[in-house]
Amino acid sequence: MTEFNKVTLQVSENIGTMKFNDPDVMNAVSADMLDGIWECLNEIENPESQIRCLIITGEGKGFCAGANLSGGSDRSNSGRQDAGQALETKYHPILRRLRNLNTPIVTSVNGAAAGVGMSFALMGDLVIASKSAFFLQAFRRIGLVPDGGSTWLLPRLVGNARAKELAILGERLSSEKALEWGLINRVCEDNDLEEETINIAKKLSKGPMSLSLIRKAFWESSDNTYEEQLNLERQLQFEAGQSEDFKEGVKAFLEKRDTNFSGK
Repeated sequence: MTEFNKVTLQVSENIGTMKFNDPDVMNAVSADMLDGIWECLNEIENPESQIRCLIITGEGKGFCAGANLSGGSDRSNSGRQDAGQALETKYHPILRRLRNLNTPIVTSVNGAAAGVGMSFALMGDLVIASKSAFFLQAFRRIGLVPDGGSTWLLPRLVGNARAKELAILGERLSSEKALEWGLINRVCEDNDLEEETINIAKKLSKGPMSLSLIRKAFWESSDNTYEEQLNLERQLQFEAGQSEDFKEGVKAFLEKRDTNFSGK
């Protein structure tokens, strides 16, 4: 296990597990933790790490309780309080790196996912939650607006009406209700969450390099026209067709055996 500032990374069988590690505050995000996430992503993106699937979860009983408010907010160059400065300089670069990651992401939500913690949870290509977990757009409770990309993600995942309900009322959304709404993929018993997450991650870690292209196709689809998406699919299919994994996939199909993808 590699320890960063309030973040840990464990790598096993081509699976990387990035864990928010400040359980005393339910893994609320501080400036130190943001630095730790950044350094952790450097390691995840290093080809020598050989990570082919990333799990994101939290230490202890919480996934991530949002921003740690004990440090106060930043100030602009003019000296005025600027609650958005950390978004521009810290959060947004991290979220962009997660979006552009070349490996699939599984978020394992083991407790509260509140505020920007909910945004981190929804960055998963697959989102698995324990029965005791919940999601919360907590911003209105402290007089702020939703951030971390949640005003972009939520309407596309659950529709505009439900997205605004979550943001304006600021009520807890249980994991089972989140599943019913189509916000997440699976719910399991608390004691089974880790095993279920690992089983899914193992499947993805043995998948073809085209998984990264599939991620790209879906991320870009929300803003593309139909014609633009057809063109993107054509481009990505060319890239996938040049891969060693495509050759292996066809060969395995013809030989009637399981595939042995290399991620290349």
